[in-house]
Amino acid sequence: MKLFKYLIIIFLTALAISCGTNSGQKKSDFSITTNAEKGNISNNKLLKLSLENKKKHAIDSVKYFLDGKSVEKTVDLKDLKLGKQTIEASIYYDGKKENVNSVITILNSDAPKVYGYKIINEYPHDIKSYTQGLEFHQDTLYESTGQYKKSKLRKLDYKTGNVIKNINLSDDYFGEGLTILKNKVYQLTWKENIGFVYNVDTFEKLSSFKYGNSKEGWGLCNNNNTIYKSDGTEKIWLLNPETLVEQECIQVYTNRGKIVGINEMEWINGNIYANRYQKDGVAIINPKNGAVIGVIDFKPLKSLVTQHDGLDVLNGIAYNTNTKTIFVTGKHWDKLFEVKIIGL
Repeated sequence: MKLFKYLIIIFLTALAISCGTNSGQKKSDFSITTNAEKGNISNNKLLKLSLENKKKHAIDSVKYFLDGKSVEKTVDLKDLKLGKQTIEASIYYDGKKENVNSVITILNSDAPKVYGYKIINEYPHDIKSYTQGLEFHQDTLYESTGQYKKSKLRKLDYKTGNVIKNINLSDDYFGEGLTILKNKVYQLTWKENIGFVYNVDTFEKLSSFKYGNSKEGWGLCNNNNTIYKSDGTEKIWLLNPETLVEQECIQVYTNRGKIVGINEMEWINGNIYANRYQKDGVAIINPKNGAVIGVIDFKPLKSLVTQHDGLDVLNGIAYNTNTKTIFVTGKHWDKLFEVKIIGL
């Protein structure tokens, strides 16, 4: 028993040495101070930067960077992205250079506006479809569905619900969002780290692509120049439509904090409309900075579809450019609703 206790003491001592905070790295004599309250600052304010010089070094110069871009000591935040952003200071002193970092969270200045809706029409929808992606192309509705061994890509007559064309994904793929650009359908899978590209007419598989920093595939939309991809977090990734490389991201924030679970998306009149997983509303997002500028409460719709054991959440939003109206449905819903947003 004594030998056992002795070995435990040695193990814990070694663990403390290897995992302790004092690893021999010298703490900086400098730190960045800001006017952000508890690290948060609204984007209608000026960010003020200064340097705490703990040991009164003779400083030659200081250069500040925000989100990797050079800034002055006072920064106007109105045109910057929301969310967590890194401030870096490069300090030149005594013939040396030292970098220190700090993180702030930029919030939107205004609370989201809440909008209602009016139902224009109701159409049939396949109650067996676990809807993940929904988008119109030339008045024809395209749908991507999920669940392992049940995932599909479909072309639909939205007025009748009839399936014009259907392909099944391999059993080991869980289908997610889709978008259509330049006669190609882009479809995500969930955790398989792969997306597929098809011919919009024939559904011939043209290619596939891997994800980058985003770990999962949730929703897709596009503005004719850029493809936007959600991954279930607060981040929306901007993909190059030619290479499908994730070039940058925006973070979805309100005036209070981040909004996670960004799911199926649609580009409508310059903004991103996004379902949130397990929520009954749609967020209207500014694609330039990630601000939630509006919310549409679709909660009453779920009570208007057939109630059954497999009934799941609202998911699926598509904009028909011919009718200038929005269509929404849900997972295992037997109705597709054409709606007009009130107040926009």
